[in-house]
Amino acid sequence: MVILITGITSGFGKACAERLSAEGHTVYGTHRKAKEQIPGVHYIKAESTVQEDVQAAVKQVMDEQDRIDVFINNAGMGIGGPLEFCSIEDCQRQMDVNFMGMVRYIREVVPIMRAQGHGHIICFSSIGGLVGLPFQGMYSASKFAIEGYCEALRLEIRGFGINVTTIEPGDFATSFTAQRKSVDNPEVHKVYPGYAKSLESIEHDETTGLKPEFLAKKISRIIRKKRPGYHYIIANPLQKLAVVARTLLPPRVFAWVMSVYYKV
Repeated sequence: MVILITGITSGFGKACAERLSAEGHTVYGTHRKAKEQIPGVHYIKAESTVQEDVQAAVKQVMDEQDRIDVFINNAGMGIGGPLEFCSIEDCQRQMDVNFMGMVRYIREVVPIMRAQGHGHIICFSSIGGLVGLPFQGMYSASKFAIEGYCEALRLEIRGFGINVTTIEPGDFATSFTAQRKSVDNPEVHKVYPGYAKSLESIEHDETTGLKPEFLAKKISRIIRKKRPGYHYIIANPLQKLAVVARTLLPPRVFAWVMSVYYKV
């Protein structure tokens, strides 16, 4: 298969590229600044927020391979902090990278897959795209947007032989935690005294989470399926339970459970 992955230098992107390339797939990956490259993987420098870069990246794959069998949208970033203290600029950046970056690529990829009569679009959402996470509200908003977009897209292109899958990872030990941009306004800790403790808990869960290679193994299995699922929650049992609890518990009860867990 010819596979295009965005955000190939992230923990998820790198693990997926390594595994899929080792399995014999032709893998292309977009990046902003790759310090090292995986042998056998084709690297394309492209910024997902720049339309011309997106078009050029897709064109390069088509010029060299004449098809794209699987598109994996993985590029993303995180903004942390109370919503009222997130600047409009940061909010826009969060949505532009996580959501609009995906939209730009899918607009280029769908016509190609439609002409081929087959294809598989895999978009990385998050547990935070199913449950609103305190102090990660804009990140959750961007992932909820991915869920809604993919649900509509799946219905629209179902007659073209194209599968659409969303991946909802839980906490994984990647560089995402260190790279998260957090609000640094000193007023934050005065207004939200529990923020520091909550952030500490969030970061602990992430840094002690599952390894990205575990997710890459799951992705490998998913792309080989003739009838892949619409959603895959890849997380520890407690986080999977939280998603189920959201649908079963009364909203106020679930909100209380979340407030206790996140110490808010």
